[in-house]
Amino acid sequence: MSAALDICERLSPNRGARREAARPDLLVIHYTAMESAEAAIERLSDPAAEVSAHYVICERGGVTRLVPEAERAWHAGAGRWGDVCDVNSRSIGIELANLGSHPFPEPQMRSLEALMAGIMARWEIGPARVIGHSDMAPGRKSDPGPRFDWARLARAGLSVWPSAGMAGDFYADAARFGYPVGDVEEALVLEAFRLRFRPWATGPLAAADAALMADLAGRWPVLSGPA
Repeated sequence: MSAALDICERLSPNRGARREAARPDLLVIHYTAMESAEAAIERLSDPAAEVSAHYVICERGGVTRLVPEAERAWHAGAGRWGDVCDVNSRSIGIELANLGSHPFPEPQMRSLEALMAGIMARWEIGPARVIGHSDMAPGRKSDPGPRFDWARLARAGLSVWPSAGMAGDFYADAARFGYPVGDVEEALVLEAFRLRFRPWATGPLAAADAALMADLAGRWPVLSGPA
């Protein structure tokens, strides 16, 4: 683990082997939607809940590991990113203690950046393979939500951020980037895209949406590889 982080381990029983000996090549970011990190850890460790994650980061920046990275945590559920349908077997999940209605504190973001840097180096996960829960499950999930600072992660080389390109077919480009177009209503794909890249945009599909999605698909098409 990164020397900059003091990681507490409280192993959850809600884990298992990755199917078909899969290697993680996605990193999925969540918020807990619970009142405290401790409450989230308790739920993620409850066998009856049948949910877990690899890590939980509290508001003060403390990191708790619940599932070893080589094992499969139960954090993603139904959904898809590109051609990956069993996201749990192909990903590492990080839960941030947050209700989804307030900004993510600086100590928490610093710990997240340090944790992500280590994970991405260990498993050779490129910035384009870092997604939100809402990206792979549009309409079903909204985390990490509109207050999460994706642009900050991109500036640190830990995620991607688009520039406006020449607008094309928004939904065709969304599928090229990785969104599960065809699995859900088109409006939900637009909503998921905006949660991450235009969090305060409203109304019908706009040229600004198509221009940003064209850049994402052009620079980081999901089937081009793990980068």
